[in-house]
Amino acid sequence: MELCPFPCTGAGPPVITIFALLFDFLKRRKSWSRYPPGPTSLPFIGTMLQIDFHNPHLSFTQLSKKYGNVFSLQNCWSNLVVVNGFKAVKEALVQKSEDFADRPYFPIYEHLGYGENAEGVVLARYGHAWKEQRRFALSTLRNFGMGKKSLEQRVTEEAGFLCSAIRSEKGRPFDPHFLINNAVSNVICSLIYGERFDYDNKKFQRMLHLFEQVLNEDAGFLPQLLMVVPWLLRIPGVPQSIFRSQKEILDFIDELVKEHRTTWNPTQKRDFTDAFLQEIEKAKVHAGSSFNDNNLRLVTTELFTAGTETTSTTLRWALLYMLLHPDIQYKVQEEIDKVIGRDRSPQMEDQANMPYNNAVIHEIQRYGDIAPVGMLHMTYRDTELQGFFIPKVSMARQGMQTSSPLADLCPEAADIAYVTLPKVP
Repeated sequence: MELCPFPCTGAGPPVITIFALLFDFLKRRKSWSRYPPGPTSLPFIGTMLQIDFHNPHLSFTQLSKKYGNVFSLQNCWSNLVVVNGFKAVKEALVQKSEDFADRPYFPIYEHLGYGENAEGVVLARYGHAWKEQRRFALSTLRNFGMGKKSLEQRVTEEAGFLCSAIRSEKGRPFDPHFLINNAVSNVICSLIYGERFDYDNKKFQRMLHLFEQVLNEDAGFLPQLLMVVPWLLRIPGVPQSIFRSQKEILDFIDELVKEHRTTWNPTQKRDFTDAFLQEIEKAKVHAGSSFNDNNLRLVTTELFTAGTETTSTTLRWALLYMLLHPDIQYKVQEEIDKVIGRDRSPQMEDQANMPYNNAVIHEIQRYGDIAPVGMLHMTYRDTELQGFFIPKVSMARQGMQTSSPLADLCPEAADIAYVTLPKVP
């Protein structure tokens, strides 16, 4: 009995290859019209080789010059639309915010504890759980001082600790990276966990270095590949090597939560974690609530990470620009001396009287471009963007071209002679 369907011709391998290529073509074929243009996809891997995942914003900028500010890519069989430039990003995230409000779900998240009723808040799908967690996070953080005068004291105290740490270097050259990280992290920690950590706390320093390590590890080809080809996670040793740092961070967070539980008093909320624990108690009678122990560690970790990284990166850019442009530094200090003086700490109400400092901060955030490639979004429904059709459940990633003149991004600023920082050489 013949076991091979192609016994004589030797056509087996070619036919299998043709079948695989046909399957790949049908899998990635777009049946919709007016879809954004993009580079040619290779079989199976799509356009992944055309992206430098350590510097994706540079790749996106180059591709936008050829295909426009809205173009398409394919990570294996996953369709990705890149939205570049101020006008396109504003249309997607402001004017059509609900259309692009969803988040893609990847099986890779399950190795970090994400799953049913535990989606965090930053990576949560657009729906009831996300709205519930977002509403709770905003109201709770406001209750503990975020955006209010009551937070000033915590920031002022931590700024004092940071200045003391810098003075202890006694004029020697040093890297302020982790000192700034520690200071910003302590302000976030005071809101979320109700405590701060000394700058020489080895355990906390270890966690800050792990966060830095995770950010570097995530910006690579392999993590992106694992998102779209999840069966690779079944290879022995792959999950352990990829998620070692993340799991160590989660272990640290678990310790903080465990300490909270031992001292928790439901009648006295000290911080965000206490408030979440109270919601967990209330939700015990409601099956399927997003307030549970697993989601507590995810939500607090996401808030801690997001709050720390963005602020500390902005401060490091500010230091760099002030060093490179002493003339601007002089004007900044001049306005500080005029409005605040040298005998008291800054206060929120001083902001209204400090237009130059305010302009410098905004220009640093714009030109420093602290998040050149934003979080992945996913279309919640079929929509249009810049005349292109974007179908439901398409992934979208936004970028900004910060080299654009300020007047192009904000026409009303064309007549304002505040400050424009030259490009860093």
